[in-house]
Amino acid sequence: MRYLNWMKVSRRIAPKGRRRLMMLVVVLAAALQPVQAETLLVVGDSLSAARGIDRDEGWVNLLRQRLDAEAPGQHRVVNASISGDTTAAGLERLPDALGTYHPDIVLLELGGNDGLQGLPPQRMQDNLAQMIEKSQASGARVVLLGILIPPNYGKTYTRAFANVFPTLASRYDVPLVPFILDGVALNADLMQDDRIHPNAKGQPIMLDNIWPTVASMLETASPGDTPHASHH
Repeated sequence: MRYLNWMKVSRRIAPKGRRRLMMLVVVLAAALQPVQAETLLVVGDSLSAARGIDRDEGWVNLLRQRLDAEAPGQHRVVNASISGDTTAAGLERLPDALGTYHPDIVLLELGGNDGLQGLPPQRMQDNLAQMIEKSQASGARVVLLGILIPPNYGKTYTRAFANVFPTLASRYDVPLVPFILDGVALNADLMQDDRIHPNAKGQPIMLDNIWPTVASMLETASPGDTPHASHH
C-alpha cells in the first residue's frame, strides 16, 4: 500500500487551506486518543453495599455497568463498602484500601450510621476530613456522597449533621452529591420495609443522582494527570 506524502500534499494547498488541514489532523489525533483508564473506589456503608438486595442490583454495580457501556473495559470500580460502617470505621480501613487498589477517584459515602447512632457531627466531620486528606495525598480525586437524617433527631442535631458535607466540600474543593437518596427516601415503593435502605427499584435513581458528578470528573481529567498504571 502506498502512503500519502503529507508534506507534498500540504505544499499544493493554499496557506489558509493548509492551516485548516493541520487543525483537522490535530483534532483527529486528539479524538483517537484512548480514554484514560480510571479506578474508582467506593468507600461506603450499607447504602453502597446493597444491603437487603442482590449485590448486582446495587447502584455501585449499576455504575460499573454504565461505565463499561460508555467505555468498554476502560474503567474499574471497586466496592469497599461495609454495612454498618461509621466514618470512624471507614477511616480505619481506608489506608489499606488506598494501598491495595491505588484509586484515581474515591467516592466517600459514609455518615449515615453516625447519624443513626447520634454520634457527634463534629467527630464525623473530622473523620471524613482525614479520609479526604488521605485520599488526596495518595493522588486520588474525591467525591463526597451526602446523606441526610430524619428530622426526629431534633433541629439542632439535624442541621449540624447536614452542614458537615457542604462544609467539607467547600474546604477541600471537592464535588458533592448533596443527598444520594434524593427522590428515593420518601417514596415507600422504592424503600425496603425498614424505611432506611432502598430496594432494587431505588438503585437506578441513586445512580442517576451520582452519575453526573462522576461523569464530569472522568471528562475533566487533566491530560497531564499521571494514572497509576503500574498498580492496575
